[in-house]
Amino acid sequence: MARLSAFVRRPRGLSLFWKIYLTVVAAVLVVAVAGAIVFRINAANERGPWAERGRTFFARTLPAEDPGPALARLSDALGADLALRAPDGRLIAGDPGLDLARRVLVFTLPDGRVVQARFGRDDPAGGDEDDGRNPLVPIAIIAILIALVAYPVVGHLTRRLERLRVGVEAWGAGDLSVRVGLAGGDEVAAVARSFDAAAETVERLVASHTALLANASHELRSPLARLRMAIDLWREDPRPALEREIVTSLSELDALVEEILMASRLEHVAGLERIEPVDMLALAAEEGARVDALVEGEAVEIPGDPRLLRRLVRNLFQNAARHGAPPIEARVAARAGGGAVISVRDHGPGLPDGESERVFEAFYRPAGRAEAAGGWGLGLSLVRQIARRHGGDVLAVRPEGGGAMFVVEVGGAGSRG
Repeated sequence: MARLSAFVRRPRGLSLFWKIYLTVVAAVLVVAVAGAIVFRINAANERGPWAERGRTFFARTLPAEDPGPALARLSDALGADLALRAPDGRLIAGDPGLDLARRVLVFTLPDGRVVQARFGRDDPAGGDEDDGRNPLVPIAIIAILIALVAYPVVGHLTRRLERLRVGVEAWGAGDLSVRVGLAGGDEVAAVARSFDAAAETVERLVASHTALLANASHELRSPLARLRMAIDLWREDPRPALEREIVTSLSELDALVEEILMASRLEHVAGLERIEPVDMLALAAEEGARVDALVEGEAVEIPGDPRLLRRLVRNLFQNAARHGAPPIEARVAARAGGGAVISVRDHGPGLPDGESERVFEAFYRPAGRAEAAGGWGLGLSLVRQIARRHGGDVLAVRPEGGGAMFVVEVGGAGSRG
């Protein structure tokens, strides 16, 4: 976990919020500046032809002698203040104050005279210099509005990312119960859901392995203690009975270690390593002979892992022999839709009330059950894991007449190869 937490530490430098927000603002400013430049270029291009047309117009409409009346008529017609000056700057006619006025257009006529014109706000060629309107002002207003709108939007996005980061950081620090739980249909929510699913799987695996280790350690103590005691006694008195006790304890240890390894492997390996046709009736008859069980039914062949299916059937019979009482009866039948159904029944005391599901938990021991009587170990837990790996499941039922019966379905379309 320490290595994982090193990868989820808070990055240095600007936060993601400011990186996204400043990127949006910078993009708006670039667009604004580019727009203003294009506007000015277009305005300059438009003023050039208009100025030439203005010179031609005034040259044709203002006579060389007594231009005053014509200039007055043009001023009224154009709605503009006009002044006509000689080449030396002397006022010939019109408004003498245009020399000091702002936003005045100047047209030099071919004969050297100069026309000064101050148009109203409707002048098409005056541009931002002639009517007082600056194109940067509306562009700046739009940029500010976009920046204000982008602030909460970017904040909402980065808050969700920050929540995801905090969750991953806490999980990497060792708190496997952390879930981000972001709602929504966007990519951030999808990443959060994927993280939550992965975190739940990891937490379940770690909890399973922790419980398996703790329970296995507890279960191993009894055979190890008996083995050590038997060896000490055998050194002093090498009787055959002590030798048999040593062999039995070793076999019990070997079987328990094998089941622990198999349970761990089933947790980590997806699918089946081997798939071969397996005759379930023949397999049940072979394993049932170990406990003098009565096996009947029909020959049903299913695709599966022979080693796992043998362990499933053997654990069913061993469970009946250990926790039940003879006679032990087994039946194999075809499963509707493909596969096989195996039922194993004993005539013992049966399962305690409310324990029909908990017996499939690893190393489950009912409340009040003496340690010497033992729990269910990994046997039935492995039966369920193997059955589900082969597209089926197992359940415990109470048959008429007492005892306990376990019904397993395996094979069919659900097998995971």
